[in-house]
Amino acid sequence: MKKRKFGLGLSLVLAAGTILGACGASEKTGDSGNNEDTFSVAMVTDIGGVDDKSFNQSAWEGLQAFGAEHGLEKGIGGYEYLQSQGDQDYAPNLNKLAREKFDVIYGIGFLMQDAVNEIAQQQPESNFAIVDAVVDQPNVASITFKEHEGSFLVGVIAGLTTKTNKIGFVGGVEIPLIEKFETGFVAGVKAVNPNANVDVQYSGAFDKPEAGQSIANGMYSAGVDIIYHASGATGNGVFKEAKDLKVQDPERELYVIGVDKDQAPEGDVEINGEMKNVTLTSMVKRVDIAVQDLANKTKNGEFPGGELIEYGLDANGVSVAETQDNVSKEALDAVAEWTEKIKSGEITVPQTRDELASFSVN
Repeated sequence: MKKRKFGLGLSLVLAAGTILGACGASEKTGDSGNNEDTFSVAMVTDIGGVDDKSFNQSAWEGLQAFGAEHGLEKGIGGYEYLQSQGDQDYAPNLNKLAREKFDVIYGIGFLMQDAVNEIAQQQPESNFAIVDAVVDQPNVASITFKEHEGSFLVGVIAGLTTKTNKIGFVGGVEIPLIEKFETGFVAGVKAVNPNANVDVQYSGAFDKPEAGQSIANGMYSAGVDIIYHASGATGNGVFKEAKDLKVQDPERELYVIGVDKDQAPEGDVEINGEMKNVTLTSMVKRVDIAVQDLANKTKNGEFPGGELIEYGLDANGVSVAETQDNVSKEALDAVAEWTEKIKSGEITVPQTRDELASFSVN
């Protein structure tokens, strides 16, 4: 499988696509076999759902942006999503969209790897894409991210912000993908604050807010003042616990670091008529940009079937959230410095625990 990296060209492609869209509808040039002068895109969510305030929601926002860019309407012939209630829904949902002749069909999340592989072979005339996994089929584009790089940067912020030197990480399912979030984050914390301790725990699910809240309760009770979650909808429970504790003690400094989207809105809490916010920052993973970018490429006859497309700091595929009200200037300056070190190759951020064990910034 080929591996492709996108940098400045990503922004230029999106800008060009917007200009072309403003000039009027263009004929479809994809390889889907549908001869209508339209272009349609669709996605299948994993069990987190389209409104998970995280990964799936970001992907759907990318499809909505593509639809707006090209004057499409929601539904068959435009842009659409199917929500999965369980893993048994993945293959049927993908197959349904293929039969409806959508030009690009996205499987959102690594949980859909087997289903995308299966249906891509059954529907060789359809174009598929999978996010956060690799499927080696000629009609599948695989989209991945350098989550460890973005996680490193929010780790820098956490390490320079903590008052207790006790920091938490809450993961969803313990798999190599989430290990990238974990190890990058721990490396960032340790790079700027070797005395800080990071408590790593996994909930075992991406759709269990109650599990996230329970883990967060234990961490905050033990003196942790910042928790980074990479757990999808499970992270909603982490936010709930932080907000509940803030209501109980408005002077207490405790924070959550969000994931995938700018989760500042999830941290809003009203206390005695005054708005507070427990979101320190978020590691933004631009699934929306990646989804929109691939749709535009396919519409222009450039579907990267059989290729691995990787989005990192150099392509603005991962970043620190724009909402930075709770982040100090010192931390933001440090983020800028470490960003350049990563982009230049001066440091290589670890993405496994073995790499973390030998990681050094000296």
